[in-house]
Amino acid sequence: MTASTTTTLHIVAAVIVRDDGRFLLVRKRGTSAFMQVGGKVEPGEDPLDALARECSEEIALEVEPAQVRPLGRFSAVAANEPDHVVDAHVFAVDVPPGFEPEPQAELAELVWVDPADPVTTHPIAPLSHDLLALAAS
Repeated sequence: MTASTTTTLHIVAAVIVRDDGRFLLVRKRGTSAFMQVGGKVEPGEDPLDALARECSEEIALEVEPAQVRPLGRFSAVAANEPDHVVDAHVFAVDVPPGFEPEPQAELAELVWVDPADPVTTHPIAPLSHDLLALAAS
């Protein structure tokens, strides 16, 4: 009998909140779960550099260091990859006034979710669900 192995994915995740308190969640093409903007940290890449790269690639947001606050590291079951967990560096990212994100690169769509009432018609990734629950408490 072989024990199942779990692979850890090292990622960054951006918590982007509008003035009305709603959180930005995105869905990648070919997947069903909505999650924070972010993605895998490349080998040798600093998490802040990975965050800036992912925000630029996914929603065309150029992130400056003054816009970012670390929120900590979180772990959760990966939404789109079986037998994987994520080890996430999570950052709050302030967006400039009037900035409206548009799905870029591998993104299919985005939604704004109320953390106090995150029920949507869309599935939410485990990490994003945990982050929404923290914000609502």
